[in-house]
Amino acid sequence: MYQQNGNFMAWIWRGLAAFLLGGSLAGAQEAAFRPPAVPLVTFDPYLSVWSEADHLTDDVTRHWTHRPHALISLIRVDGEASRLMGDEPSSVPAMPQTSLEVTPTRSIYQFANAKVRVTMTFMTAALPDDLEVLSWPLSYITWTVQSADGAAHDVSLYDSTSSELAVNKNDEIVACGREKAGNLASKVTGGLTVLRAGTEEQPVLGSSGDNHRIDWGYVYACARSRQCDSVIGGNGALLESFVRDGEVPGQDDSRLPRPVTDQQPVLAFLFHLGAVKSKLVTRQVIVAYDEIYAIKYFGTNLRPYWRRNGATPETLLRAADKDFARIEKRCAEFDRELLEDLTRAGGIRYARMCALAYRQCLAACGLAADSGGHPLFFTKENTSNGDIATVDVFYPMDPVWILLSPSLAKSSLVPILSYAASWHWKFPNAPHDLGTYPFAPGRDDGGEGMPVEESGNMLLLCDAICQEEGSTAFVSPWWPQLTQWAKYLEQYGLDPENQLCTDDFMGHLAHNANLSVKAILALAAYGDMCQRRGDSESAARYAQLAKADAAHWLQAANDGDHSRLAFDKPGTWSQKYNLAWDRILGLNVFPPEVARTEVAFYKEKLEPYGLPLDSRTKLTKTDWSVWSATLAEKDSDFKALISPIYDYLNQTTKRQPLADSYVTTNLNSTGFHARPVVGGLFIKMLAEPREWKKWANRDHAKVEGWAPLPGAVKP
Repeated sequence: MYQQNGNFMAWIWRGLAAFLLGGSLAGAQEAAFRPPAVPLVTFDPYLSVWSEADHLTDDVTRHWTHRPHALISLIRVDGEASRLMGDEPSSVPAMPQTSLEVTPTRSIYQFANAKVRVTMTFMTAALPDDLEVLSWPLSYITWTVQSADGAAHDVSLYDSTSSELAVNKNDEIVACGREKAGNLASKVTGGLTVLRAGTEEQPVLGSSGDNHRIDWGYVYACARSRQCDSVIGGNGALLESFVRDGEVPGQDDSRLPRPVTDQQPVLAFLFHLGAVKSKLVTRQVIVAYDEIYAIKYFGTNLRPYWRRNGATPETLLRAADKDFARIEKRCAEFDRELLEDLTRAGGIRYARMCALAYRQCLAACGLAADSGGHPLFFTKENTSNGDIATVDVFYPMDPVWILLSPSLAKSSLVPILSYAASWHWKFPNAPHDLGTYPFAPGRDDGGEGMPVEESGNMLLLCDAICQEEGSTAFVSPWWPQLTQWAKYLEQYGLDPENQLCTDDFMGHLAHNANLSVKAILALAAYGDMCQRRGDSESAARYAQLAKADAAHWLQAANDGDHSRLAFDKPGTWSQKYNLAWDRILGLNVFPPEVARTEVAFYKEKLEPYGLPLDSRTKLTKTDWSVWSATLAEKDSDFKALISPIYDYLNQTTKRQPLADSYVTTNLNSTGFHARPVVGGLFIKMLAEPREWKKWANRDHAKVEGWAPLPGAVKP
């Protein structure tokens, strides 16, 4: 039974939020989280729409590059219009937003006035144990409306999707149209109304870059035909019609194709809900994107993974609509269980940050299929330089997939492993990246000056996958490359020369103590894989080598109550985030006192909004800071190190997807954001062996046997 008292309802929603985030009293007492940006319609670097505001009505919705990608929703109640999403029309008041909750697969907004309550839910079916559904390039937008005062109210909803979603620049010419509803009929829905927009030129895989959007393929918006009216038209004219009359034109705009700048063509739906009482009334729009081809991989255009078996937008949308109820239930169960486990592992603040990171991590990657239909997972370096398949980007990202979807973790490694094994690569160390997203032609450049970094990254990630699977079957095709990288680190890893590490924005550094930790642990990880392959002699040799190198490190890096930034720089310090793998992989190379000493020192160096990366700067990296916090043995120490990050995200004036770099003394600072590296926030869960095993064992894909690299045979 619903009460009319607004304070009571607010209490109910706070209780629901606390339940979603662990159900603890501590969770209920923690103030609501204000994300710097809220994921709305997200899938990959191109379909990535966010709200960069406190309220969904404060600003236009935006692509992660901050470019407007307008999704608009209005509601009319008894003839009076209000805004639910977007800042247009400015003359129409916003319905008060009463709450917001972000879970791993959903962003849930609550609105209410004296007459009605509205819930808007944005759901991306990012189920890590189901690659088929996870690969769907779409999000569901669902409205649930009910009377707030017990009386019946006449309610209509308006929703539009801008053609901005299908262009890189707004002067590009777009064509809009309809799919035949009959082709999408089903016994469940009676048919779908499907609208689409795309550039007239269609330069498929014709351009690349960092601050770049897609201008090939088509954006789709669809709804159940029997529940809606639909129209394609100019944004301003449709908004004016709905606000004035509660209707939209009965015919599509005939003045197409035209540039987006010319009265902004949109795909719009009108839902007449009729007399709404206390019974919940629900309506839904699906926003999807068909890239046609996703990645240019060594000269071969790869299909998106969802298209690998001949699926089309028609079959995609039909399946998404038909299976919604089942998928919604699975998403709710996944969110609940994962958030409970995250809260147990690191507290409610940690759980909330991970929930925000989860969809961002996916939305910064592209999932394609190789010639055999196997998944290939490509990261994009959003806001840094747009590189594709960068080793020191998927190295911090992959903890989330090693935990939740080892098949995706493997799929992120395969392109680099295959490239390193091909005639293209002539260097003894691991590559750095494969190009600029979505082009992956290989660089052939020796590794962008990060030879120790990338070689260590690959060995550590490969061992993590082998440990999870209890087998080295995955790495066997590339064992010669892993051996070569181990030999390289044996020669150059203990005391690295003047070179870059993943923190390349800090410049070159010789004798880097944290980089040496990575190399030492990578050698131990290689030895662990040797042992699993039955090569006891090599296993013993590399285990002994790692121990000897660690003993040398303890002396060279010692600076009293902490370790140095570089062996030759007394009075310096740095986060030793790479040390996290020692405990996670059970390598036990460094004495436990090393981590204890580091954590105690980090607590002394905390700034208001986090732990600086090292003694040269006040800048921090969100991902590395959580890795460093994972060194803590005490729950209180872990929370002490990650709470300032939460404070920054909760209070920063920089409205953007979750930042992985910022200045720890400045709420107005900004840096890298919208990047997949935030998947690294999940590393704390890998330090919980039972949780790691529980989640990883749900990966039903168990993918093996990837197709050869295109052009693997030298011409």
